[in-house]
Amino acid sequence: MSTAKKVINELLVEVFNHILSIEGSKLKERGVKISMNEMHVLEAIQKTDYPAMSNIARRLRVTVGTLTTSVNRLVEKGYATRKREEEDKRKVIISLTNKAREALKIHEEFHEEMLDALFEDMNLAEDEVLLQSLENLSEYFKNKY
Repeated sequence: MSTAKKVINELLVEVFNHILSIEGSKLKERGVKISMNEMHVLEAIQKTDYPAMSNIARRLRVTVGTLTTSVNRLVEKGYATRKREEEDKRKVIISLTNKAREALKIHEEFHEEMLDALFEDMNLAEDEVLLQSLENLSEYFKNKY
């Protein structure tokens, strides 16, 4: 692997891990007792127009079985509810509780604070090359995976 590839790989992994670690700590400080994986499931539920298990699983790119494990934990912890659809009993619809909405608000606030700090400390708004590169990177991952 070339030096540039090694550096980029290390930086991507390091940034990703730092964000997850810091956000996890911030959530715990605010009394949210769920994992980052569970937080991302809540976010997927919130962003899915019709939050049936299969639609949420597709959005997260996981199997329905894998999602079921996370949803079970979220239901136990009081962050989500499940209900069978009236017309088709095979479909399970997931809903967020007020507790989940509050956790998502904290999650969103963290991201806002993180981005505000980045823009302030690193003058990102002025760095068009970096912004375009990040946009290209995001598109690459969306299209490839």
